[in-house]
Amino acid sequence: MPMPPHNRRVHSAAVAALGAAGLIALAAAPAAFADDTAPELVIGGIKPIGGVKPGSTFDVPVTVANKGTGAAGKVWVTYSVTRGLDFAEVPSNCWTQHVRPYDEMPERWTAACEFDQAVEPGVVYTPDRPLRVEALDRALNDELRLRVGEDEPGVDDNGTPPVVGTGPAVRLVERQAGGEGAAQVVDVPVTSVNTADYQVTGAALKGSVGETVPMKVEFTNAGPAWVMTKVEVPSVRVVITPPAGTSAVKIPGFCKAKGEAYECGTSERALYEGGRETYTFELKIDKRVAHAKGSVALSTEARPFDPDKANDKADITLDVTGGGPTGSTGSSTSGSGGSAGGSSSTGGDGTTANGGDGTTPNGGSLAETGSSALPITGMAAAAVATGAGMLAIVRRRTRA
Repeated sequence: MPMPPHNRRVHSAAVAALGAAGLIALAAAPAAFADDTAPELVIGGIKPIGGVKPGSTFDVPVTVANKGTGAAGKVWVTYSVTRGLDFAEVPSNCWTQHVRPYDEMPERWTAACEFDQAVEPGVVYTPDRPLRVEALDRALNDELRLRVGEDEPGVDDNGTPPVVGTGPAVRLVERQAGGEGAAQVVDVPVTSVNTADYQVTGAALKGSVGETVPMKVEFTNAGPAWVMTKVEVPSVRVVITPPAGTSAVKIPGFCKAKGEAYECGTSERALYEGGRETYTFELKIDKRVAHAKGSVALSTEARPFDPDKANDKADITLDVTGGGPTGSTGSSTSGSGGSAGGSSSTGGDGTTANGGDGTTPNGGSLAETGSSALPITGMAAAAVATGAGMLAIVRRRTRA
């Protein structure tokens, strides 16, 4: 079976090459060239699928109809499932491909089936044996996309080489009218009975006043399910509050200041089972605060797939070592240095300008000014006192 290469992106030069003259010629083409007997293929016959148990299989019944006025000489039906699903058996007149995620498209598997037979206008067809799909252990909220067309779908250049199926071939057979679709492409949600345990891990910090210490906290999807978040639905946020008496001098990417805390996103919208996000801050210990404690917590939107809320929040403790006063050597409010720097280093979309280590300087000149103001003032005072003493000595020598 031929597998022509396919590129998702159309180069602009190819469009420009047509030129204005070509466009005028197309527009002026006689109406006699219009195809009044073109087929119009649509797909349907399937509704949202729910209550699926991981490890089980289900059939995908589809219908193919021709709403045009001419017959289609050949038909291709394409099935595409997200990574919580897989194809249980693939007929020999189909090929499959694994496609990695790119842009806003999630990871998926595609099966394209060729039906080398005519599809007449006004007739509804269905495969004589429906394609069977398996729900994997990581299944939760997945999606099935169906497409029908006369031409073979191109191989995605972000996927693996296609593999031809080994199961018995399938054919389209006529069925009673009804259930035919109205579109060439249909998206069907597939919901499985499963859970995904979101959890966070705190940190135990230790250092002396004036010292800068790293703070590393984590967010994990402990599974067993992966979570595919739709583009229009907000993803989970991780809210990190540093202990009182500290200020952030570096914050990680995907984080922005929000009051005395930091609200952090995730690097990917799809959260794989076992996937982990690590947020590393650098905190300056400004002063000793008795029993200072911060926290890392998940945002509070509803997550019915995550029934265990006990691990949605964790402590960030701080042990200030050594002697010294409890007064501040810098910022005196928890996270105040981070808040000032956060607003200056984040863009209009709330993201941060990352450094080479994935963090962004926060506080900058404000923190430096606060730490250097007292030494400079002391030096100025000493210079004034020294000058006054020298003036008195010169006057006494003149009088002598």
